[in-house]
Amino acid sequence: MQDIRNIAIIAHVDHGKTTLVDKMLIAGSLFRDNEKAGELILDNNDLERERGITIVSKNVSIVYKNTKINIIDTPGHSDFGGEVERVLNMADGVLLLVDAFEGPMPQTRFVLQKAIEIGLKPIVVINKVDKPNCRPDEVQEAVFDLMCSLDANEDQLDFPTIYGSAKQNWMSEDWRKPTDNIYPLLDAILKYIPAPEVIEGSLQMLITSLDYSSYVGRIAVGRVHRGTIRENTDVVLVHRDGSRNKCRIKELDVFSGFGKTKVAEVSSGEICAVVGLENFEIGDSICDVENTEALPPIAIDEPTMSMVFTINNSPFFGREGKYVTSRHINDRLVRELDKNLALRVRKEESSDVWHVYGRGVLHLSVLIETMRREGYELQVGQPQVIIKEIDGVKCEPIEQLTINVPDEFSGKVIEMVANRKGEMLSMDTKNDRIHLEFEIPSRGIIGLRTNILTATAGEAVMAHRFIKYAPFKGKIERRTNGSIIAMESGTAFAYALDKLQDRGKFFINPQEEVYGGQVVGEHCKEGDLTVNVTKSKKLTNMRASGSDEKAKIAPPVILSLEEALEFIKEDEYVEVTPKSMRLRKILLDENDRKRANIAKQQQEE
Repeated sequence: MQDIRNIAIIAHVDHGKTTLVDKMLIAGSLFRDNEKAGELILDNNDLERERGITIVSKNVSIVYKNTKINIIDTPGHSDFGGEVERVLNMADGVLLLVDAFEGPMPQTRFVLQKAIEIGLKPIVVINKVDKPNCRPDEVQEAVFDLMCSLDANEDQLDFPTIYGSAKQNWMSEDWRKPTDNIYPLLDAILKYIPAPEVIEGSLQMLITSLDYSSYVGRIAVGRVHRGTIRENTDVVLVHRDGSRNKCRIKELDVFSGFGKTKVAEVSSGEICAVVGLENFEIGDSICDVENTEALPPIAIDEPTMSMVFTINNSPFFGREGKYVTSRHINDRLVRELDKNLALRVRKEESSDVWHVYGRGVLHLSVLIETMRREGYELQVGQPQVIIKEIDGVKCEPIEQLTINVPDEFSGKVIEMVANRKGEMLSMDTKNDRIHLEFEIPSRGIIGLRTNILTATAGEAVMAHRFIKYAPFKGKIERRTNGSIIAMESGTAFAYALDKLQDRGKFFINPQEEVYGGQVVGEHCKEGDLTVNVTKSKKLTNMRASGSDEKAKIAPPVILSLEEALEFIKEDEYVEVTPKSMRLRKILLDENDRKRANIAKQQQEE
């Protein structure tokens, strides 16, 4: 039996987690130095590389001093908490990676809290000590305070600290004495992280992750909790609801490097992939046929936000997408449920509308973006928070929001958050920047990031995490400006856009195809404005000075998917296709919209 260590790496977004794992892979001599250095090997899908964030947790392993170290890379965003909760079950210890300047951030806290509840031993790695104005000693104290506030036990509070710079490939026990390799970190893992306990007895294994291969289908990944699992043997699969079915294991693989190695059996404490199971889900247990004892399934936090997905029925439907029918979208959402634990989907009967529930705007927008890249066309509605009734009181999700801004913008930021029913908890000054903490309803965060970045000239650093449900805080004013709506279908002309520029900001370029009812810009006042952007200049044979000025058009505002979702109102959709993204009114006809508004006002009265 080989010596094994199972560790999960947790850190806030952009603190250098994936870079550190890359350097550990090089140190474990998986490939020659610098062969793939700087390529962020683990964040291997396009979306992760473009956004610089980890979305899906990954497993790799290295061998150091004859010990196999299984490394589990976890996402830093609380929106992907479903990923975090399940992978921590496979680990015996965690590396807590913290930036030497920023210190522990709210989303570090989110994952760390989960790890401490499970009872994992942390090693603190203070990264980026080569940055100017870094403060490693203060950050180490801040981490200690954070652990105390999370009720860590004596053993967890007695954590070792390693300092270094993953980018420059060195780690050391003293940040004033740089080394030329990261071996001190690997030695600390062997020394402080306990080897998995080998438990003899009948087989128990919890499925914590899924893999997929077009050759063998779905593969179950998890850690063997007790006993030994062998290939070509019968096992019992126990589902979350307690039902059971018998399966045969066709193949067993363990992780080695980036790939997998086929083995005949796997003992307790090792992470493996199992081929041959049918109808399983994350959280199911694989047990012995004679002595069937299931492990408790993974507890997952509930979703806090919902969004309507529907088929694309705009005048431009089917032009760019490969999959446009309700059957395609339904199959894709059902497939996503297999591996995306924190997601829920409810289809409305007799209509092509799905209510998709997730952890936050980012969680849902990553799903939309992935579908769009796979060739799907769909429309999505405004994100809505999930309101619950607790003991007869209407309650909504509340988040902890931290904003770090330069001194001169703090007043403006506090005012913007207060307008959205946010309450300030604390205000500290750190190196000429103000660190603000608030409690704010999740509804108030939708659309806040864009406004705060505009108000602070892009200087604000903002992070938030869900903390609790609390009584409803009342109405929040969202975007007060109306939309500019195209009157008829056709090609937008520079002549028309030029004459309308004083009415607001546009989202379209000249010569772009538009349709009646499409939202083409943001009005500078309240209320929607319907305009004709397809009007061309009438040619006459009269010439007069001053009638032939060049059209000077400001460049259009290009919204990202998250910004578009935060921008739309209740009566608008975002139309998403593989090549373009348009905003539109749900009712394209202007008369229909007027009737609907009158009906709504009568209802309110």
